[in-house]
Amino acid sequence: MQGTSGAESAGRSGDANAGRERVAATCMLCEASCGVVLTVGSDPPNERAAKRERRVLRVEGDRDDAFSRGYLCPKAAALDDVRLDPDRVVRPLRKTRAGGHAPIAWDEALDEASSRIAAVLDRHGPHALATYTGNPLAHSYAGLLGSVLFSQQVGARSRFSATSADQLPHMLAAYEVLGHQLMMPVPDLDRTRHLLVLGANPLASNGSVMTAPGMKRRLAELRARGGKVVVLDPRRTETAEVADEHHFVRPGSDALLLAAMIDAIFEAKLERPDRVGAPIDGLDDLRAVARGFSAEQVAAAVGIDADTIRRLAVEHAKADGAACYARLGACTQEFGGVTAWLALALDVVTGNLDRPGGKMLARPAVDVVRLGSALGLRGSFARFRTRVRGLPEFAGELPVAALAEEISTPGEGQIRALVTMAGNPVLSTPNGAALARALPGLDFMVSVDVYRNETTRHADLILPATFGLERDHYDLVFYALAVRNFARYAPAVFPPRGEARDDFDILSDLAHRIVSRRRGLGPLRARLAVRSARALGPKRVLDGLLRTGPHRLSLRALEEAPHGRDLGPLTPRLRELLGRRKVRVAPAVFLGDVERLRASLARPARAPDELVLIGRRSLRSNNSWLHNVERLTKGRKGADDCSLLMHPDDASARGLASGDLATLRSRTGEVCVPVFVSDEIRRGVVSLPHGWGHGGDGLRVAGARPGASVNDVTDATFLDGLSANAAFSGVPVTVARAPEGRSHE
Repeated sequence: MQGTSGAESAGRSGDANAGRERVAATCMLCEASCGVVLTVGSDPPNERAAKRERRVLRVEGDRDDAFSRGYLCPKAAALDDVRLDPDRVVRPLRKTRAGGHAPIAWDEALDEASSRIAAVLDRHGPHALATYTGNPLAHSYAGLLGSVLFSQQVGARSRFSATSADQLPHMLAAYEVLGHQLMMPVPDLDRTRHLLVLGANPLASNGSVMTAPGMKRRLAELRARGGKVVVLDPRRTETAEVADEHHFVRPGSDALLLAAMIDAIFEAKLERPDRVGAPIDGLDDLRAVARGFSAEQVAAAVGIDADTIRRLAVEHAKADGAACYARLGACTQEFGGVTAWLALALDVVTGNLDRPGGKMLARPAVDVVRLGSALGLRGSFARFRTRVRGLPEFAGELPVAALAEEISTPGEGQIRALVTMAGNPVLSTPNGAALARALPGLDFMVSVDVYRNETTRHADLILPATFGLERDHYDLVFYALAVRNFARYAPAVFPPRGEARDDFDILSDLAHRIVSRRRGLGPLRARLAVRSARALGPKRVLDGLLRTGPHRLSLRALEEAPHGRDLGPLTPRLRELLGRRKVRVAPAVFLGDVERLRASLARPARAPDELVLIGRRSLRSNNSWLHNVERLTKGRKGADDCSLLMHPDDASARGLASGDLATLRSRTGEVCVPVFVSDEIRRGVVSLPHGWGHGGDGLRVAGARPGASVNDVTDATFLDGLSANAAFSGVPVTVARAPEGRSHE
């Protein structure tokens, strides 16, 4: 999109002739956090609305934003569409006996929710109440503060989130290797000269666990300065199309590949751990592990010949500033934990950790790493486990793949009440159909959300939250993962729609009412904590965090800089954050999982009719929550749609062509999907995007093109065997022509 710059876009400026206003803001629809300039005005009256309503009339990239530099993706055009969506929930709703929902007053809704939840806690204990937070909550600093306050003070012990369906392996590697779950280094992309990309498609995601708006420009600049981009992926993605090299790897083989590359670097004596600038422990153990995964040993399993593996390793090690960026496809597989560890170990071995041009740690205005350390929130692993399968916790959260069974399995500790916050786990967690069957068995469920969707349809109460431009915005999480230090605060542009309330207000009010209904010293302390937090409010908390941060900013200082504050390039800070600790490059947790990885080399070949399933991402999509936006769903076709991507040879062997309907089956279920044939995917691999499968819950746009839910065929028992993160990549499936008369689901 066209960017804009100059005085007319600074802060808010009016246009008296047109009755319009130009407002600088931040797009909060994904991790890129792009700066935007909005033209805000009123629609003319029409037959259905005599009242002129203020809305966003135009969205432009903000060229004065030093971070995004005018870049915008297609999602930004829909920035105001969710706010104005006629299907959006804007009044509290209560489930009716007929299974629908009807409006209810706020006080009545909060009283009912608090009394029902308090009764569950009093009768069954803290493990009987579960919470689930979806990733949209990460885009609301106030919502994050409210969710932490709610869980801690109400006493919910069964906590789940989208983390264990996404980046948990990265956080586990950061915790075990560097000592803190939030110390996740990102490529110093503006100075990197050799970028190795595994299981990631940053041109579609705009960076993920790497806040980097304008990825296409950044990669072009990398190549223009003589650098190189290498993509290793089962699919020739949008990123692979612009890379210098792309190699089709087998899904789930990333850990084997990384181990072989590390072995090749040691063998060629190209290791440079001395450049890290911090003490390192475990190099000999890492060397011994890698020795058992030579390029020749892993080549067949990886799908790349041994000479190429060695060449890739040597080039990466010799580059002056190299970064290994392993992302979603590397995490959401059966060896996600080991893969994340070896990706970080590769940075250490080549001396590119905490080095300009390599992988570095941001120094954000709100330093969440130091804040977490001060609060004693460095992380934890396997302190306790789920009661049914014994899956490990991480940082106090349980794996979301266990949520359905923890609800449906009777016994002590059974989950009997659930609070979901900005999440749709029926569409975003493994075997979503099992969760949909389990939710009606709860004693009580409440959802804080903007839609009645596949998950919230089961809630006894839906409490409507503000969205996007209705609330002030600061990226508490994503600036901590940015490829350049930057800070931007954006005030709310519009008032709340209908009766929607800010998520912090909803969660803190609900917490206050719950703890007030309970007795004892614990609830008394909780009441005082909730009362103090409500009196302070999220904006004052944010201001305090900014003032005590490394750049000593304030909320007022950011308000006076509507295009944001450029805080400079990334700088080394590993020793500062480590303190007296060492970089543990070979933690025992990962060493204990090496034999499982080694055993994968001896697996028999797949049956001729068996394929493996991977996901994919579209630039116009964001999980499930933008599929009711018409401008982002119309005109989709091919790999951009909810279609099954197949290699021509695999399709031909099954008598399929583009546009045909196929039945995709796994151990847990089946879906019917249209086929799209292309050589952009590796033989033996099929791909279906995430977030589709909408089920007729009053979402008119999404309901008209529901697509098929990939999580109807993913398996809640197919996990990373170490971290218990969901494994969406590499699921064994079969594909056949759909029976006559079968329709697209």
